[in-house]
Amino acid sequence: MVITTKDIAKIANVSQSTVSRCLNNSSMISDKTKQRVLKIAQEHGFQFNASARSLSTRKTHTIGIVCLKRMFDDAHNIHYIDWQDSLIENLERLDYDVIISLLINKFTGQNNIRKLISAKKVDGLIIMQQELDAESMAILEQSSIPYIFCKYLPTVCKTRDVDYVHVDQFKGGYLATQHLIGLGHQRIMCISAKVSGGEFEQRIEGYKTAFGDNALSFAKNPILYGDGTFHSGYQLIQDHKDQLKGITAIFGQNDLMALGALSALREMHIKVPEDIAMIGYDNIKLCTYFKPYLTSVHQPFDEVALLTCKRLVELMNSKESNIKQKLAVQPKLIIRESCGA
Repeated sequence: MVITTKDIAKIANVSQSTVSRCLNNSSMISDKTKQRVLKIAQEHGFQFNASARSLSTRKTHTIGIVCLKRMFDDAHNIHYIDWQDSLIENLERLDYDVIISLLINKFTGQNNIRKLISAKKVDGLIIMQQELDAESMAILEQSSIPYIFCKYLPTVCKTRDVDYVHVDQFKGGYLATQHLIGLGHQRIMCISAKVSGGEFEQRIEGYKTAFGDNALSFAKNPILYGDGTFHSGYQLIQDHKDQLKGITAIFGQNDLMALGALSALREMHIKVPEDIAMIGYDNIKLCTYFKPYLTSVHQPFDEVALLTCKRLVELMNSKESNIKQKLAVQPKLIIRESCGA
């Protein structure tokens, strides 16, 4: 038997309108009454009608996440899936439904930010895009829907005042390089990637700054560029064997490329960390799947996701204009076997 708000009202000995207000989290009802009514509803398996709630409150209780296409790419998604899952988990904990969308519908070419907003499908948007076109930015700015950027700040936003939560990538590059220098390494090869979003550029700046702070030159240390995949890390080492002479450490600026490089070194009978120390970046689960376990810079995606979701909910619940916030979460070096100490 399906329970209704009328049934709940009878059990709780309150009016049906009071039940409705409790289910809609109305400020007109005391917390004590809300908790009692919600407990009864939950115990009897009551399912709230989302369409009815939307009509009465003009809220969908749904958040849209506009994510990267590469989140669904097998060569990259090992890292990105953790970010997506953490965002979904935090939103569901806050009792929001989630719509996952790419920026552009690959079949119709339609802008999904425009679609989600114009169709009134969401109360807020989390944007995880390395780059954003001017049209999409204009749609966001002209809409009353709150939005926040997570992980990346697109170029079009550099001169705009927007809400943004991210990891300090410069600090991550600095931590990895400083640790290797502290172990006595000066000839440190860097394996990076030329992809949009600015993260790898910031890691390289951290790498270079660490050398400068230790009165060392990085000029003789090769910086190689792949595409962020395991295969590119492997191929970079294979294609640049001659540049390994004198190198005592490698900083792979993501774990997939670092693991690919480690595989190539193993084929060359170069031991890690005995011959060449290795540090990766991202701290993905694969770091402890193979020996030696990979030392890596941990990106605290759970903390970023929590701050992103909390901030977006603040924006959605605020009736006044808010001062925009840019929050940088600090990374942490996770030391394992591959760097020797």
